[in-house]
Amino acid sequence: MKKLKPFLFAATTTILLTSCGSTVKPINAALLKNTNEKTSKSTEIEDAQLKSWSYSDLVSDTIPGMSVDKAYAELIPNLKSTKVIVAVIDSGIDIEHEDLKNVMWTNENEIPDNGIDDDKNGYIDDIYGWNFLGDIVGENLEFVRIIRRYNDLFEGKSSSDVEESKKAIFDLYESAKAEYSKEHKEIKANFDRYSQMLNQVTVAHEVISKKIGKENYNAEDLAAITDPTEEDQKNIGVISKMLAYGGSIPDFKNRLNRGVQYFQGRLKNHFTMDTDFRAVLKDNPYDINDKVYGNNDVDGPDTKKEDARHGTHVAGIIAAQRANNIGMDGVAQNVEIMALRAVPDGDEYDKDVALAIRYAADNGAKVINTSFGKAYSQNPEWVWDAIKYAAKKDVLIVNAAGNDANNLDLVVSYPNDEIIKGEEISDNFITIGALNYKYGKEMVATFSNYGAANVDLFSPGVKIWSTTPLDTYEYLQGTSMASPNVAGVAAVVRSCYPKLSAKQVKQVLMDSGLSFSSSVIVGGDESNMQPFTAISKSGKTVNLYNALILASKM
Repeated sequence: MKKLKPFLFAATTTILLTSCGSTVKPINAALLKNTNEKTSKSTEIEDAQLKSWSYSDLVSDTIPGMSVDKAYAELIPNLKSTKVIVAVIDSGIDIEHEDLKNVMWTNENEIPDNGIDDDKNGYIDDIYGWNFLGDIVGENLEFVRIIRRYNDLFEGKSSSDVEESKKAIFDLYESAKAEYSKEHKEIKANFDRYSQMLNQVTVAHEVISKKIGKENYNAEDLAAITDPTEEDQKNIGVISKMLAYGGSIPDFKNRLNRGVQYFQGRLKNHFTMDTDFRAVLKDNPYDINDKVYGNNDVDGPDTKKEDARHGTHVAGIIAAQRANNIGMDGVAQNVEIMALRAVPDGDEYDKDVALAIRYAADNGAKVINTSFGKAYSQNPEWVWDAIKYAAKKDVLIVNAAGNDANNLDLVVSYPNDEIIKGEEISDNFITIGALNYKYGKEMVATFSNYGAANVDLFSPGVKIWSTTPLDTYEYLQGTSMASPNVAGVAAVVRSCYPKLSAKQVKQVLMDSGLSFSSSVIVGGDESNMQPFTAISKSGKTVNLYNALILASKM
């Protein structure tokens, strides 16, 4: 990576003891400021540092993290805190994970496993939250569901054949068909390409490994083959191309196989027109008044909990138990995670998202993380109503911007808080783009969506180390990881300053971030350089240290 020089920051002055009681004294410390835009790091980032880069501080580490470690070292020991519940609406959470089991929320008004709805909320034995998907794992994309839903009504018709009252639905149907044609073609091409490569490598590797006498070999071993036949030369050519990518051929075969499985799974679940995945749930996803369905199995039906991988990773970023000498530390302490399973391998239903938001708001959550999104929505009004309901309950919703490298001021992504363009429906919804650990022009993740009006803030989202099912840990990346980083910061602020409203906490997060006035590569396109200040509403990156100082003065 590029080399970085040390940062210059405003000096930090003495810190006064503060309390989250009735009298709160402002923290007498200077806000961190980026005063050197040409900073570069002098050494490569090491693996140990990479695992916690999002907690780094620019002044000491020259990495664009959130100053989490600095906040815990200098500010948080002097602050009192109250318990905060953070709801994670996701694919499920491994509630037995070694680094999460002690921070999971439990419903005190429900007696475990007695088969009775003790708290009369409609959900039986909802101890850790609720699973709105039941045993569903795979699911269609939304535009596929639109085609399946309206195909009998509109197939073969043109706009002139459709009555005026149904024109809007017809236009949605036509748009969905066009999207399906484009996306399905691309996925099928990738599946065919990976399958062909895997087949070529498998055949060539079987022949060459026998000729050389070992499974692992390199370019020098290939060059040492004497008197190769025409077929040998063909196989050597295939293997040589693969070795150029780095690693061994067995490793490369595994990567190709994972690619084949990924694209095959997408064709089987996301794009199939033959399967109604929702049927096993016996719920009508287009009736918002039918609210009781699913079960209390918040990690999902898979015994290996693979379908809970995404949600478990998100939960760990927010609140993996700190200072327990196990695994990793989450951003927030004194936090409980409420598990709400509503995101399948495919697009989520608006109904599930809306009801999950309402469940979280009704059961004491003060922060909700929504690390998911889609390009089409059939009932966005249900989610908008739920967002407004959460606002009335003083709940902050932290939302992932999405990973399509799109400008969200031009392209719609759901969920959002904008019914009419340019007009937000509430002040409790904050949308997060993803940062890379490379400070400078490559600071924005190549995949991250952006937008001066519809993305509020940026935070770390590339190579984030966190919890995964069955007591494991992995690097994952996406705005799905950037969002819980901000949710964790929000939870710390709400814990230390519980009298601040969701609206105030959102403003603290946006106002307290670090700015960067230089231009960055946007959407992974080196020809698309834009000022960092112009690709989000705040023009800043989240910073826990500054957020606590600013919160203390509100």
